[in-house]
Amino acid sequence: MANMELIEAKTVGSGGAASITFTSIPQTYTDLKIVMSARSTRNAIDDEVRININGTGVGTNFTSRVLGGEGASGTQFSTSYSTGRITLGIPGATVTASTFASTEHYFPNYTGSNNKSISSDNVTENNGTNAYADLSASLYSSSSAITSLVFTTNLGLFAEGSTASLYGISNVTSTAKATGGIVSSDATYWYHMFPYSGTFTPTQALTADYLVIAGGAGGGSFIGGGGGAGGLRSTVGATGGGGSLESALSLTANTNYTVTIGAGGTRGISASTAPLAGSNSVFSTITATGGGRGGYWDTANWLAGGNGGSGGGGGIGSAVGGTGTTNQGYAGGTGGPNSGGTSGAGGGGGAGAVGAAGANSAPGNGGNGVAISAFANATQTGVNTYYAGGGGGGGHNFTTPRGAGGLGGGGQGANTDNAVVGASGIANTGGGGGGAGVGAGQDGGNGGSGLVIIRYAI
Repeated sequence: MANMELIEAKTVGSGGAASITFTSIPQTYTDLKIVMSARSTRNAIDDEVRININGTGVGTNFTSRVLGGEGASGTQFSTSYSTGRITLGIPGATVTASTFASTEHYFPNYTGSNNKSISSDNVTENNGTNAYADLSASLYSSSSAITSLVFTTNLGLFAEGSTASLYGISNVTSTAKATGGIVSSDATYWYHMFPYSGTFTPTQALTADYLVIAGGAGGGSFIGGGGGAGGLRSTVGATGGGGSLESALSLTANTNYTVTIGAGGTRGISASTAPLAGSNSVFSTITATGGGRGGYWDTANWLAGGNGGSGGGGGIGSAVGGTGTTNQGYAGGTGGPNSGGTSGAGGGGGAGAVGAAGANSAPGNGGNGVAISAFANATQTGVNTYYAGGGGGGGHNFTTPRGAGGLGGGGQGANTDNAVVGASGIANTGGGGGGAGVGAGQDGGNGGSGLVIIRYAI
């Protein structure tokens, strides 16, 4: 059967992004496939996604025909475009929060010397009535092979948390020794990457390395601590908490091994909703523990950070940070004193370092995660090869710095500046969410979801 390999994955960070770009696309596959989860910052119910191929400009040498339907009225439509529209609608800023369009684009024979066809399938996934679904058939009128793709929105930015993954499809019969996840290979190993829960089934007895990362925790509300990163366990490169590398697993042929990807903990909201710990990730007998929630204000006291894979940072008033789990992650930092209106909360612990303590004049930064280039480079995951960074602590007012997220997907903390809220941990890194500030920016950031990668010798 055809073999699909992940070439590159993109995740939009804090503040959004004007474009999602793939360059230097390898010419060794027959087809390309892009899977997107997208949302726009446009102050409206929807926005469009457009495409620039090979740097020639949005819509250059490009025509499309779109078939669609609109949920509120049941209206159906069919329209032609020459403006580079590749999807008609993704959610804008005024519809249900944290909902994204689910989109797939397919580029057959992308290296050929003839004109290139593109097919797209999109649904806005909006919980309200203004939801759209559309199919488009497009033609790129060029004999040049496709080497770069740039996606933009029409009237906004891609919102934080939007993702795009580029896959190459080849007609080489897969000789992988197991099924499950997103499969890729290099000259030495097969890799099965699970950004979602599933099942790993060897077709023969295997000795498998693994990276198992739990979900990061939510950042605390109202000058709250950064969320702790998800616990990290690895047999390659480095493991969490400064421990010794884990032992590889001996797996039995034709046995189904469950893979569970821990969700990130939800953020603290004002003083009404406490942040939540991240959820555990599991592969076979290996369990990584979800990150500990950030400390927060419960209407009477600033609370300590929660315990977890890595501990959450403490709220101000010298609330202590939560503890990490042995061989998975580090503790969160203690919050600064509640004095003078400039104090900062503690940073969440990371898989590779303790979260920094808050001070009278600044919040603590999130602890760094660990770099595991052997997994990151082969599967295009992590953030600059790092995983499981802690969330930064929240600051008291606009003159107080924002606590930085730890390397490996930790979200930045907030202060009162322009009602900024804590940034969320990056998906599939186990990063902790940033702690909140005050005023209109009293909300923390959500924790990033976990990840499992399994590898074995070719």
